[in-house]
Amino acid sequence: MADSGDYAEVALSFEGLEPLGDGFVYEGWAIVDGDAISTGRFTIEADGEQLAHSGSLVEDLAVATTFVLTIEPAEGDDPAPADAHVLAGDFVDGVADLNVAHPAALGSDFSDAGGEFVLATPTTDATDDELSGIWFIRLDPTRAGLDLPELPAGWVYEGWAVIDGQPVSTGRFVSADGVDEFNGFSGTDASGPAYPGEDFIQNAPEGLDFPVDLTGSTVVISIEPLDDDSPAPFAFKPLAAEVPAGIGDHEAIQLGVGPAFPTGVATAG
Repeated sequence: MADSGDYAEVALSFEGLEPLGDGFVYEGWAIVDGDAISTGRFTIEADGEQLAHSGSLVEDLAVATTFVLTIEPAEGDDPAPADAHVLAGDFVDGVADLNVAHPAALGSDFSDAGGEFVLATPTTDATDDELSGIWFIRLDPTRAGLDLPELPAGWVYEGWAVIDGQPVSTGRFVSADGVDEFNGFSGTDASGPAYPGEDFIQNAPEGLDFPVDLTGSTVVISIEPLDDDSPAPFAFKPLAAEVPAGIGDHEAIQLGVGPAFPTGVATAG
């Protein structure tokens, strides 16, 4: 680790970090005396390779207390860190173990997250398409089906159905106790419940046909950067479940723990 007053750089390694959409990059930040100093911008390729787009030497890196990884616009971004803090960790002897639970990142490991959903199509009058909708609710009485912590600025939840290997969004939401931001696949015969969910009835993406029997599909709750433009779920997937074959409509399906969150190591040198 460099002496105070020297210029040094931060070496980064990650496990599970995934590519962003074309309009965004990752950027590292060293926190020195409360100020965020960029350590460089990079992207992650589909094969996991890290491609540097810029690098920075940081003065007084020896006294940096924390490392923070953010998501930034690829062009025209503010020189200060964006709200979407991906990973963070405190430097100890020049090494920072990076994770989502650090207060400078998401601030939770989501170990208390849970929930359930049902298959139903409340936006149609048909009775033969009930396996074509996903609603994150509990029944009798109808209430929120997800137990999720509040997210910090820069992040939003999103539901997904992975249908024949293709992820299809059910909509983004901030709170599980309210409607989500999307209903473009739902029917038009009635309104859905005031909770996140979607009927897959019309306007199917290329390669799929709606209505669709969702048994055998995988249902995922992801945590998405508010400004990311990727069509796939982000690497943060706290909850997931496969829809069992033979499940009936309106039967509760429990969500389990999703894939491990990304981690990383920042080494000052």
